[in-house]
Amino acid sequence: MYPPIRNRSDARTLERKPLSHYMQAADVYAAFCRGADIDPDKPAMQVLPAGEPMGEPVTISYRELKERVHQTANMLHSLGLGSTDVVSFLLPMCPEAYYTILGGEAAGIVNAVNPLLEPWQIAEILKAAGTKILVAPSPIDPVGREIWDKVAAIRHELPNLKAVLQVGGLGSTHGALSFETEMLAQPGDRLVSGRRIDPADIASYFHTGGTTGTPKLAQHSHHMQASHVWSTGVGLGMDENDVLLVGLPLFHIGGSVIGAIIPFAKGATLVLGSPAGFRDPNLIRDYWRLVHRYRVTIVAAVPTVLGALLNIPADNADISSVRYALTGGAPMPMEVGKAFHERIGRLVIEGYGMTETTSYVTLIPRDGPLRIGSVGVPLPHVEVKCVRLDEDGRIDRECAVDEIGNVVIRGDCVLPGYVQEQYNAGAWAGDGWLNSGDLGRFDEDGYLWITGRAKDLIIRGGHNIDPAVIEEAMHKHPAVELAAAVGKPDAYAGELPVAYVQLKPDADASVEELQSFVREHIAERAANPVNVFLVDAMPLTGVGKIFKPELRWDSVRLVYGELVRAATEPANIDAKVTVGAHDVHGTLATIALSGERDAEIEALIADSLKPFAVRHEIVWS
Repeated sequence: MYPPIRNRSDARTLERKPLSHYMQAADVYAAFCRGADIDPDKPAMQVLPAGEPMGEPVTISYRELKERVHQTANMLHSLGLGSTDVVSFLLPMCPEAYYTILGGEAAGIVNAVNPLLEPWQIAEILKAAGTKILVAPSPIDPVGREIWDKVAAIRHELPNLKAVLQVGGLGSTHGALSFETEMLAQPGDRLVSGRRIDPADIASYFHTGGTTGTPKLAQHSHHMQASHVWSTGVGLGMDENDVLLVGLPLFHIGGSVIGAIIPFAKGATLVLGSPAGFRDPNLIRDYWRLVHRYRVTIVAAVPTVLGALLNIPADNADISSVRYALTGGAPMPMEVGKAFHERIGRLVIEGYGMTETTSYVTLIPRDGPLRIGSVGVPLPHVEVKCVRLDEDGRIDRECAVDEIGNVVIRGDCVLPGYVQEQYNAGAWAGDGWLNSGDLGRFDEDGYLWITGRAKDLIIRGGHNIDPAVIEEAMHKHPAVELAAAVGKPDAYAGELPVAYVQLKPDADASVEELQSFVREHIAERAANPVNVFLVDAMPLTGVGKIFKPELRWDSVRLVYGELVRAATEPANIDAKVTVGAHDVHGTLATIALSGERDAEIEALIADSLKPFAVRHEIVWS
């Protein structure tokens, strides 16, 4: 049984004993085996048929899953994968992807890659990882064909590649081995290698940050992931009675660590909704019926998906099995959190973490009061502070209560470093503190509130986009003097990329021309800017750098301004929207309205701004 977590004091009380006292396994393989042995005959996975979520599932018991994990590890070992070698995979959500994660970490190092990336991006990631074995889907179906075509186009560029395994094929084809045939030929009761895993051994790589040049590969050790089996487990109170309907991609820590390794180590059941995850509209359409049918206990999704689920009627679905909703990966608009809480009548647990910190480092206390908008308190045996940094990026001092500063993190959850040494410079703020690149504040009760980003990532539906991808493409246009990309608020995706452009003196280029040009030079479709704005002069800092906060404020002003005008024009009320820095909220939109206060107009404005994370205030004059 887990102790209650009601506040930061409860979390800190658990630190009176060392982390080693609580951990029941020192590596991921041992943690998985322990979870699988709790009840070998219960379902580990309920795999729903593609395109028909309400169809009959394929049930995989923990006994079978453990056997498949052993067989996969032994297959990889037989193909030459050692403890420091890398198996990469480009797979949709399917049982073989989970076999590869768990079996691959038992045999060597697993590198999960986003199959939606362009071939050249995939090639860079696979080369940086030193991929020895590659797992990809068979081309016999449309989804598999698209991914396989990318693999076929780049495999000759991978100098360390020794074998390619094909999932779902009819046998060995296209110079690849059949995953199923090779796996089933192996014993399933043990690791043939006899490997003894050191907790410091690297378990996996995750690509993160930008996609220009050499990708940034974050290393996860076995100890990092095994420690989070306990810390995230205690934060969530997860156990063998839980059922999770999963739809987050496995190349992200939300899908692989929070949505796979931790639940399997707890003996919970996963319901695999679709190979495409939450990108499948059928899964969203049938979500509440699936919650009813499989008695789902934890509703877990990024904020944009939670927002979409609010539009799906529960009808006669019984969702009383749900214990709480779990979210993270991007800021959750407060109104979405409130509406979701009202829908399920349960706590909405928002958390904060990074690829570099394994999983969550803060969570809303599961037994505590509702505090929507905060990302909670630091988990036990995880240190999180808001600090002011000096000009060298080192900690100068810790921030006071409600003072905004840079969020830094320290603990067993923090990565030992990136694969490429050049990315380690500047990643730490001194004495083991990882600089998150995010801005936040702690309130008087020890709750963390994320107020913005010091780093420039654009987060589109939980997917990180490096603005440099857009900016470098835009600068190739001969008329462009300066270009800067930021995220503008979006009701569904959270943010969408937009570009601000200053033209060279006497140069001429239309918005349409620039937008068409940049789309031809950006391989990552999600990074194509939805708007290009021409400016007379870029806002600059005192040292001549582009001041991106002002551009972000402008994008908020444009979006909010359009919605506010739509709400006020029928009433012939003048409205002006200004956006700027705020000491507590980070960014605040002020909506100035003329005339006597009108509660109905205020309600219309509030309703239109519900989907957005940036706070607003209404003033009358």
